[in-house]
Amino acid sequence: MICLLKGKMQISLIVLVFILHLHMLPFSYSKSIVKNLPGFSGQLPFTLETGYVGVGKHEEVELFYYFVESQRNPREDPLLLYLTGGPGTSGIIPFLHQIGPLIFKYTNASRSDVKLEVNPYSWTKTANVIFIDLPAGTGFSYIKSWKSLKKNRDSLAVTHACEFIRKWLVDHPTFLNNPLYITGISYMGLIVPRVVSKIYDGNERGVKPQLSLKGFLVVNPLTDKFLNFNSRTEFAYRTGLIENELYEPAKVHCGGKYVYVDPNNTLCLDSLRPIQECLDRINMNYILDPVCDAKDPKLICRDTIYGYSDTWANKKSVRQALYIREGTVGNFQFINTSIQALLGRPDSNYYTHDINSSVIYYKHLKTKNLHALIINGDHDMNFPYISTKQWINSLKLRVDSPWKPWFIQTQVAGYEKTYSEAKFSLKYATIKGAGHSAAIYKPKESMVVVDTWLSSHTTS
Repeated sequence: MICLLKGKMQISLIVLVFILHLHMLPFSYSKSIVKNLPGFSGQLPFTLETGYVGVGKHEEVELFYYFVESQRNPREDPLLLYLTGGPGTSGIIPFLHQIGPLIFKYTNASRSDVKLEVNPYSWTKTANVIFIDLPAGTGFSYIKSWKSLKKNRDSLAVTHACEFIRKWLVDHPTFLNNPLYITGISYMGLIVPRVVSKIYDGNERGVKPQLSLKGFLVVNPLTDKFLNFNSRTEFAYRTGLIENELYEPAKVHCGGKYVYVDPNNTLCLDSLRPIQECLDRINMNYILDPVCDAKDPKLICRDTIYGYSDTWANKKSVRQALYIREGTVGNFQFINTSIQALLGRPDSNYYTHDINSSVIYYKHLKTKNLHALIINGDHDMNFPYISTKQWINSLKLRVDSPWKPWFIQTQVAGYEKTYSEAKFSLKYATIKGAGHSAAIYKPKESMVVVDTWLSSHTTS
């Protein structure tokens, strides 16, 4: 009996030590409900939660997020994890500039008194949305050590996104059964398919918790660096920015390859110079808009509106309202320029761009039970619709519905085409007259095409 009691005491002691050990581990998850935001009059008319989730082997990275509950039926509506482009662009951009429940009032040129107003075309009207500062070092996310900073790269962002959503759902179990969609824009076209693949494969292996992954959507995605960058010349020709007398010689001398040109191919390089001269002062985000010029302060252009984010987010009252951890980040920047990649400069000092294409992941995902929506603003020259059509065609999917217009009331809002293979479906849609961040140029059309697509698959 004494030995038995001693055995029980030893087991109890082991359990106690284990429990104490758990409490001594660095627990980095935190969340808070935000009731008011500086610049908005009154209490927020929606549920906003902000917080941090620690990711990485030793939770050396703290990812900051904004979570907005659906304003319709949060317990049943889809859950979207929204990844912002760049890379290095804060989740505050889609949250307060594009698809979130509030937008900045762009009336104060000095930005000294930034105001917020309700966004009538927010995706959160019918979906739960998590906006996240990813990769590490973006927005209010931060890295605890210099050593971890040097490891920052595309493929690590994929791992961190997967770890984030699993940990977040463990802490928010009421949303575990909501249809989950991984979504993103621009550069995240390289990241989203890999995140989806990693989550889906984890579900198949029995990784817990099992996530209710239904599909993914990407807006004006960078999918393959060669295809996307190379298609800009053809896009410029099709939209009348360059004439046939410039395009045809370049097409012949360059063999249809207008980027990463062999330096010994002088005929190609010579034929590209006049084309570049024609495009130097074209706004890549939206070819109909003027190029922002710092020398012309009276010029109002859409690209300058992002400065509202920096002004607003660097106020002490805003940081307190959002429950930002003091001393973790310096001045807020809507985009961390040390993370960005430029054509011809693949890496920075603090970030490695180690993913050049996600087409192979689409070929993997087309064998799965998933739904995909690909959206292009048809006036975007960053990643033109031409290249999107090229990589979609390379998947060799069955065409279910041919190219046709889609409408809002009686007006053509864009064009669409649907594909499938077994249990996989893909819808490709353009938004007529939209640029790179489609929701800025055509907010209603962006909301409608997404909501229509989500509604068609929520119960499927």
